Order: sequence, then C-alpha cells, then structure tokens
Amino acid sequence: MNSYTRKIQWKLFLFIIAVIIGISSLWYTHNLVKELKSEERKKVELWANATKQLIELDDPQMNIDFLFQVIENNNTVPVILVDEAGDTISTRNIDNHRLKHPKYLKRLLEKMKSEHEPIEILLGDTTKNLIYYKDSLILTKLTYFPYVQLAVIILFILVAYLAFNSSRKFEQNKVWVGLSKETAHQLGTPTSSLIGWIDVLNMKKIDPDLISEFKKDVGRLEKITERFSKVGGKPELVVSNIIPVILNTINYIKTRSSKKVNFLFNYSENDEIRVPLNSVLFEWVIENLAKNAIDAMQGQGTIEIMLIDNTQVLFIDFKDTGKGIHKSKFKTVFKPGYTTKERGWGLGLSLSKRIIEIYHDGKIFIKHSEINKGTTFRIVLNK
Repeated sequence: MNSYTRKIQWKLFLFIIAVIIGISSLWYTHNLVKELKSEERKKVELWANATKQLIELDDPQMNIDFLFQVIENNNTVPVILVDEAGDTISTRNIDNHRLKHPKYLKRLLEKMKSEHEPIEILLGDTTKNLIYYKDSLILTKLTYFPYVQLAVIILFILVAYLAFNSSRKFEQNKVWVGLSKETAHQLGTPTSSLIGWIDVLNMKKIDPDLISEFKKDVGRLEKITERFSKVGGKPELVVSNIIPVILNTINYIKTRSSKKVNFLFNYSENDEIRVPLNSVLFEWVIENLAKNAIDAMQGQGTIEIMLIDNTQVLFIDFKDTGKGIHKSKFKTVFKPGYTTKERGWGLGLSLSKRIIEIYHDGKIFIKHSEINKGTTFRIVLNK
C-alpha cells in the first residue's frame, strides 16, 4: 500500500467520523425535541385546566393565586383560545402588533392546526372551547440546531482539508523548487568540465564522429540543467513554431528506443503552428509522454502524435497502443509519487502537468484509454 492510498484512507476515515458525529447529534437532538414537545403540551394542558377552573369558579372565597400563577407561567408557548364556532376568544405569547392584522391571526391558527392536535376545554355539559398552540421559539430553534451544527462540522472539515492541502502543496512546491535548483547546480559543474574536455579531445585529433556524439550528450546535459533551473520560477513564453520542437524531441527519443516502436506524426517539418511556448520545458513533457508510452507498450507498438489546430487553442493528442489505464486512475497518474514501475519516482507526469497547466496555462489529461488497447493523452495549449 503506497502513501497516496494511505492518505485517501485517512481522509475517508475522517469523513466517516464526521458523518457519525453529525448523525449522533441529529438523533440526540431529535429525541430531546420530542421530549420538549411533550413537556410543552403538558404545560399547555395545565394552562387550559387552570383557565377552565377560573371560568367555572363558583366560590368567590377560593384562593385563586395558584391558578393565576399557572396561567402567568406560560410565557413561551404561543396559544389561541377559540370557541366552538372557531372565533378567537383570547391569545397568549403572540405579538400584539401583528395581531392587529386579521390575516396574520388566520394564517397562524391554520399553522397551529396543522402542527398539533387541539386541547379541549369542556365548560358544563354543552359548551366546548379549543386551545391551539405551536412550538415555542426556543423549541423551534432547537429543532434546526443539529442541522446548523452539522453544517458547521462539514464547513470546519472542508476548511481544515483545504488548509491541509494548501499547506502540503506549499511544502511540495518548496521541495520541488529546492530539489530542482540543487540538481541544476550539481549538474552545472561537471557539464562545464565536459565542455572543456571536448576541446582537449579536438586538439588530440580523436575520431570526429565520437566527438560529435560526445557533444550531443553534453548538449543534452546542458538542456537538462536548464530544465531544472527553470522549475520554480515563471518561465518566459515565446511565440514559437511547435512542430520542430515536437519533431526534434521525438527524433531524439527514436534513436534511443527500440526499433519495434513506430512513431506517426500528422504534420511535416515544413508546416507551422505558432503558440506561446517555453521550448525547453515543453520538450520535457513530450519526452515524458513518449517514455511512458514506450514503457506501456513494453518496447513494441505505435505512438501517434496528432495536432488539431483550432482558432483559439491547439490540441495535441498523444496516442499509444500500450496496456491502457483504468478509468479510476485517470487523475491519480498525475499525482507525485504514483508509478507502476519498479524503478523511478513517479514524477514524470506530475512534472508534465505542472509545466503545461502552471507554466503554459494549458491543460493535460487522459482523453481516452482502454485496457490492453492503449491510451490517448491530450494537451490543450492557448494560441
């Protein structure tokens, strides 16, 4: 199990924990709301009973302080007392200013009827009044509280995740830049020395063909040094003809790969398509895609490079006849460290993505892939 898979598992674990916390909170608050609803109904029933006793009071000497205290105690639950005809007798805990509007009282009564069963007050044998009520403001707020709490938890996890990702990307960028600059520095000294040795070999009249090949490899080292020196800064883009850049890179790869690999290109070296380009870094992308394709085909197959010239963008499709990539890995292959090879750091496609998307403001992605049939990478460059 690689580090990337472990990170995915940790993220999934944290998400599951957050979901459990949210569901537990919802369940607990739901039960609490049910209990409070029951308590509020009992309070309204007690209020109704006290009101009934006051109405039916026939002993003027009876101490009614307790009844008034029960009635006054209900200062949170909105109630409406109506007669059998549905006419309002009295209200409690409802905004008096809003009660001046008959439509408001009517809408409120309809809402109360839909929320709770009314409480009956029997006065004598024939008269019946009804009490309608709705949840108190506190209970209503408590009903919505777990959803607010769940939203806060999700927001917290999202912010923490984004902060963690930003911090990790910042650290990765520092590592990228530091490693690249140090590599360029370390390559610079021996490359300069090799250039001096070429002059010495020329003076000793060594076989010119050997010196020519030696020069090519030293030139290659210089180009690699330049590539690494450009990683980290914003390289300059120059409007250039992209066709020779691609062809030169492919020709270099072709001479160093199996003869069983066939390269196809839908443009000739005399054609011209101009785009803003950093040639040194873009060659690196083509080289990485070509090497990956050769590995995927195990040194035998066809690599087809197709340019599709549109008005505003240029599409570059890089198609091979290799083993293919599963759809679930279409994005994973661009992650640093991802590789299916026993050797290598898994940085080629990650570097390619950085060069295309950050330095050239373009796009690179897997357009299509079929297992055991091949893969097509697409590069999109602005013109």
